[in-house]
Amino acid sequence: MTVSSPEGERYIVISADCHAGASIDDYRDFLEAEYWDEFDSWREAYRNPFQDLKGDRGSRNWDSERRTVDLETDGIVGEVVFPNTVPPFFPTGAVVARPPSSEEYRLRRAGVRAHNRWLAQWCAEQPDRRAGVAQIFLNDIDDAVEDVRFAAAKGLRGGILLPAVPPDAPWLEPLYSPAYDRVWQVCEDLEVVVNHHSGGGTPDYGDYPAASIIWLAETAFFSRRALTHLIAGGVFDRFPKLRFVMTEQGGSWVPSALSMLDVFYSQIAPSGRFGELAVPREAMLEHLPSEYFARNCAVAVSFPSPKDARARHAIGMERFLWGSDYPHAEGTFPHSVAALRRSFAGVVPTELDAILAKNPATVYGFDLDRLAPLAARVGPLVSEVAQPLDKVPPGTMSPAFYRD
Repeated sequence: MTVSSPEGERYIVISADCHAGASIDDYRDFLEAEYWDEFDSWREAYRNPFQDLKGDRGSRNWDSERRTVDLETDGIVGEVVFPNTVPPFFPTGAVVARPPSSEEYRLRRAGVRAHNRWLAQWCAEQPDRRAGVAQIFLNDIDDAVEDVRFAAAKGLRGGILLPAVPPDAPWLEPLYSPAYDRVWQVCEDLEVVVNHHSGGGTPDYGDYPAASIIWLAETAFFSRRALTHLIAGGVFDRFPKLRFVMTEQGGSWVPSALSMLDVFYSQIAPSGRFGELAVPREAMLEHLPSEYFARNCAVAVSFPSPKDARARHAIGMERFLWGSDYPHAEGTFPHSVAALRRSFAGVVPTELDAILAKNPATVYGFDLDRLAPLAARVGPLVSEVAQPLDKVPPGTMSPAFYRD
C-alpha cells in the first residue's frame, strides 16, 4: 500500500532480509550462568574474522538508534532480522557456520539460545518494525521443538532459521527425512515461518587456496537444495499449512527448477518409472511440485537483479518479497532506492506495493497501518522509483547494480 505525504505518494518498504546480532562480549549476559566459565575461556582465544563486525562498523548490528537512522535514510520502515554476528562458541558467523558435531552441540546450542534471548529483547524495543528470526539446530528433535516454541512465545514473528544439512554431515538426517516431522508440526501448529537463508549447506572444502572461490561458486547450489528436499520429502503433503521462505538466493532460477520437477513427477506418475529409474509408490506426491510452491512457499529476493524482477510473475506476485541485506557490504544500503529504480522502474505501483509491503506483511505479520505514518515521512517516492536508473552510485559493492 502506498501512503500519502505532503511530498506525494510514498511506498511502505519492508526489507525481508536484514541481519543483526549482539557483540560477542554482550552475549555473555544472555547465557545461562553454567556456561560463563566456558564462555570466558572461548572468548579469550577467539578472534573475529569478519571486517564488518569490527570497530565502528559492527555497532550497526545492535545499536538501535544508529540502525533506525540508517534504515530510515534508506527508506525502510520494517525489517525481517536474520542473525549476523558470532554467537558464543561458534567458529564463524551464524548464517555460514556448519552444523555442530555431536561433540560441539551442547555449547553451540547454548550459543544460539543466548542469541535468541538477545534477539527477543532487541526486537521488543521496536516491535512494529522488527520481525526476528530465531536460530535452531536439528541435532536433537526435542531441543529443536523447544526452541521453536520459545520463538513463538517470545513474539519472534520472523520465525525460525532452518539449518542446511551439508552432504558431509552424516550425524544429521537429510532434510527430506521424516525424522523432522515433529519440527514441521510445531511450526505449522504455532504458525511459525520456516526460513532458509543462503550461505549454509556447503561441504568442508578444506584448507586450500581455492577453497573460498569454490565456496562462492557453489554456495547457491547447496542453499537451493532445501526446496527440492522439502517438496520431494512430502513435507508439504503432510503439513499443508507450513510456510517456507527462501531468502537471499535470487529468484529467477525458481520457475525453471519447478518446471524440471514438474516434468519428473508427471513422467513418473503413470508407470512409477523415469526411464530406467524405478520410483517407489510412497515417493509420489499428491500434487505437482509447482503447486506446493504456490501454496506453501515464498522467495525473499535480496538485492534483486532486473532478471529477478522480471521473474516475479512466473514466481507469483504474492510470493515475491524484497530485501536490502543491511548491514552487509553486498547489500543495497545506503542506495536502496537506486537499486529499486534499476530493477523495478516502470513496474506498476500496485505490484511494488505487494513486493515491498503487502507480501512481507502477510508472511511475517507486520501491521501496515502502524508503519504507514513512518513511511509517510521516510518512504521512497513512487514517482522517484518509477524513474530508470541512469548512473550506478559511486562506491557501491552491491550485486544489485552489476548483475542482469
